[in-house]
Amino acid sequence: MTSDMRITWTVAGSGRADCTLEDRLVKVELTASYITNAPEELLTAVGRLVVGETETRAQFEAEPTAYRWIFYREGEDIWIRVLELRDGSDHDNRGTEIWSSQLGIDQLARTVIRCFDEVAQTYGESGYRGKWGEHFPRTELEALRRLWHAHHRSDNT
Repeated sequence: MTSDMRITWTVAGSGRADCTLEDRLVKVELTASYITNAPEELLTAVGRLVVGETETRAQFEAEPTAYRWIFYREGEDIWIRVLELRDGSDHDNRGTEIWSSQLGIDQLARTVIRCFDEVAQTYGESGYRGKWGEHFPRTELEALRRLWHAHHRSDNT
């Protein structure tokens, strides 16, 4: 499995964020606009995987480009594909795969939690709102953290 996955979320200006997604092999830059709830969608999608959902998605709108994250789970393994689409309403088969990886559910959850913990530490919640234009996704981040900890406890019993 691919390891060393890292996600960095940088608020680039009012209503715009840059998301860097990388592993040992590939690094891609995604853009997200606040016209959709991109951070909340990503956190919620990973939470769904933690509780056992076998397929889920998240999408970042970059006006007009979109980046669609497609997640598949089998057992403890997660396959991720990120597609770049010319328009957010396009079907998956119209997109170009710009990143893919396979990793464990724990690694994915840790990576996403770490990303948004770093965002909170870097900007503070009020600074994030001032730059992004929307509230920091505290509810979704803490929900994912709780689900992940519960998953750990159930694995250890």
